[in-house]
Amino acid sequence: MTQEDKELHLKDLSSRLPYGVKGIITYDKSNTTFTVKGIDNNVLHLSDAEECHVEDFKPFLRPMSSMTKEEKKELERLIDEKLNRNTSQEDDEWTPWILHDTTGIRNSVGGERFYFDEMSFIYDWLNAHHFDYRGLIPMGLALEAPIGMYNINEK
Repeated sequence: MTQEDKELHLKDLSSRLPYGVKGIITYDKSNTTFTVKGIDNNVLHLSDAEECHVEDFKPFLRPMSSMTKEEKKELERLIDEKLNRNTSQEDDEWTPWILHDTTGIRNSVGGERFYFDEMSFIYDWLNAHHFDYRGLIPMGLALEAPIGMYNINEK
């Protein structure tokens, strides 16, 4: 694992701590599933009093493609409630977004703005539902979660 991969892995695991992310220790041949309880100096504190280094742990995450219709509706409702922006725009319509100050992004055509502090709820929701929005599964840094692992009605 490269240093860059290790840092990405650590960032991702840290953001998932409140949501009970599960995974396996890669050198543990029993494939016991552990839950991350805490992180301290690149050492993960796991359920059953186990510990391992960040690079020796692979979390179980859900591919974005596993999002159910119900979850899509829930996320769309959250976005509409929190951002309440141009909901009449067609899905395939291209809009040029540019950095607005250092506070968010702005649509250079319509002037709509999304502020970074307004968008954090999206990542919280994705983490709570254990989605791999960073692409860790294809990178080999995470494993695809078995259906039902997180007690979510998946397709």
